[in-house]
Amino acid sequence: MSRKLETIVLFVTDFLMINIAFIIYFTFRVESGLFEIIILPEFILPMIVLYFYWMLIFTFVGMYQSWFASSRFDEISTLFKATFVGIFILFFFIFLDDYINNVSSNKRILIFIYWGMLVFLVGSGRVIIRSIQRNLLIRGYGRKGAIIIGFNPKAFEVIDSVSNSPALGIDIKSFCVIKEKDLNKEYKDIKVEATVKSLPEMIDKYHAQEIILALEEDEHEIIGDIIPVCDDKNVKLKIVPDLYEILSGQARTSQIYGVPLIDVMPDLMPEWERKLKRFIDIILSIVILILSSPIVLLTSIAIKLDSEGPIFFVQERMGQNGKIFKMIKFRSMKKDAEKLTGPVWSQKDDPRVTRIGKIIRKLRIDEIPQFINVLKGDMSIVGPRPERPYFVEKLSKEIPYYKRRLRVRPGITGWAQVKHKYDESIEDVKIKLRYDLFYIENMSIRMDLKILFRTIFVVIFGKGHYE
Repeated sequence: MSRKLETIVLFVTDFLMINIAFIIYFTFRVESGLFEIIILPEFILPMIVLYFYWMLIFTFVGMYQSWFASSRFDEISTLFKATFVGIFILFFFIFLDDYINNVSSNKRILIFIYWGMLVFLVGSGRVIIRSIQRNLLIRGYGRKGAIIIGFNPKAFEVIDSVSNSPALGIDIKSFCVIKEKDLNKEYKDIKVEATVKSLPEMIDKYHAQEIILALEEDEHEIIGDIIPVCDDKNVKLKIVPDLYEILSGQARTSQIYGVPLIDVMPDLMPEWERKLKRFIDIILSIVILILSSPIVLLTSIAIKLDSEGPIFFVQERMGQNGKIFKMIKFRSMKKDAEKLTGPVWSQKDDPRVTRIGKIIRKLRIDEIPQFINVLKGDMSIVGPRPERPYFVEKLSKEIPYYKRRLRVRPGITGWAQVKHKYDESIEDVKIKLRYDLFYIENMSIRMDLKILFRTIFVVIFGKGHYE
């Protein structure tokens, strides 16, 4: 096409598109009255508010987590339940507003027509997106690598199921085995490349995001060695359970791969509970810091008058996912208390504690500044107590699973603190670890509230310990 002809075509095309745009605008502006509605504050403001309202609800119920491997029916069912609750909340506030303003209306029921349209349109959008996502996975985009530990009929069943469901987006890359005699075998062109001793290297080699355990009955003791590796590599771990475990109800299973699988390290809390937990942390921290400000002032003066040194004690602790942060407390010990001893645990009746320190420890006043750490996001109000990096590395070598505590934000109070005494020996640490792991596997808002009430009891009766 010549330059002159190209210019003419562009002019003609622009002429048509510009005028068609004007005709469409004129039709909507004059004939439909749509533009008059859009610019009205009573239209645009409620639309924006409702948008953020539904986004908040959808976030709380986990509508923005990964659903591609689950049934689309399950996603629509979650949408239905979330909007059902949300629409009744809206109906209640509309009714309350009408009652306060003494407005009588028989059109409130129309909100349920809005609900039906909302479910249909949002649901349709979700189905379209998930269908596109599944098609992309089938074509090879966004797939995840997996390694199976074990070489037996259980492992073969998993491979068959995954092979028959390409939309899951899972590619089995290799086998790892317990016994060296199984090396160099293969099933459906998937080879046994290494033993579990080389699992970290295999995860790195294939960028694996899932480990599936298909073990024989005499191989279960190896799980204790595999879990820390998956924790360190941030890899999900699933186990093919024994039939007895399923029938006896001892295993909570899922059917994502077409065969029963147990999530060993599942998401600790639903998305909505995680958001709500963080929201509660922020609100309670602000309230406590404001209400305790007179106590903070008096404590600061008392510490300064009682002994030499700063008012606050700042110390490095290890937080969620191994992040180092500086934890803030009121100083309750003498200045440079660990200068000669190095890092050591505090003890009952510790001689390093000052006179004021004994009082503020007994009343838990020394913990108040940690609500600043909560506001910053380094800590939560409820969670395993944060430990110093020195002790984390030391204890993780002596105690299996110790680093699993790092999967969640550390807390000001926790299940271990309200259930056990001072850390005076390695045995105390092991006992507290069991309590921490119990909390991590059973995290919920209900559990947090239970711990908070028990903490109040501990403070009133002077039991428990916060290091």
